[in-house]
Amino acid sequence: MKPADPLAGTALGHAKRGPQRIICLTEETTEWLYLLGQEARIVGISGYTVRPRRAREEKPKVSAFLSAKIDKILALQPDCVLGFSDLQADIAAALIRAGVQVTVFNQRSVDQIVDMLFQVAAMVDCVDEGERHIAAIRAGLATIAEQVAQREAAGKRRPRVFFEEWDEPHISAIRWVSELVGVAGGDDCFPELATQPMGKDRIIASGDAILARNPDIVIGSWCGKKFRPEKVAARPGWQDVAAVRHGQLFEIKSADILQPGPAALTDGVAQLAAIIGRWSAQHG
Repeated sequence: MKPADPLAGTALGHAKRGPQRIICLTEETTEWLYLLGQEARIVGISGYTVRPRRAREEKPKVSAFLSAKIDKILALQPDCVLGFSDLQADIAAALIRAGVQVTVFNQRSVDQIVDMLFQVAAMVDCVDEGERHIAAIRAGLATIAEQVAQREAAGKRRPRVFFEEWDEPHISAIRWVSELVGVAGGDDCFPELATQPMGKDRIIASGDAILARNPDIVIGSWCGKKFRPEKVAARPGWQDVAAVRHGQLFEIKSADILQPGPAALTDGVAQLAAIIGRWSAQHG
């Protein structure tokens, strides 16, 4: 008679390593797990998730961004909850007190986003697949950077870009967005604010400060609120801003650029590159 396997039923004897019942409190880890082919591990998602769209149809919604349905999360019996930033600290604390394993990432730069992607891939035993995706992301960024280098070698200047994360009050670009603007061939109008992790510390108190930097391009991503270029153009004194005079007012959806995960490093930066590339062809 074959002896019983002493590891049967334990994590060491489990065919699939890593957490099996994951709740993602923000969109970027949901999108990443789907890209890794590990969506079966996800048992709950944020109500703000739009990438991938099918996740909204397949997974229970258990949280907003600053709040979560703790009882519903506990009922799903997660063995891991993934969150983002100090803004979800209270949610994390409540779950930890209830005995749930919680991992909260605080990525603010492109390198930190890549580190997060690698760590999540390792958690679900998909290091090789994760590295393949990350290599593709790096290759995409390198291609964009090479296109920018060719333009600059031809004497094209870099446009001044004001990325507006919110309109009232004006909030400038967070660090990873500022870095991606640079990769795409633009110069962030407020690079000194980009290192501030909190939106309240990136508030531009006076519109005059923006006017003084005379952006060539304005890109709005108003955290889910529809960007209104006509509203931007009608701001007092903005009629003389280069971006307004030349019709260089654009929107990039928040899900594509303000998500600190795969979307920003693929679709988001591609949109930045297209906007800046068109400007360069016309005005550079």
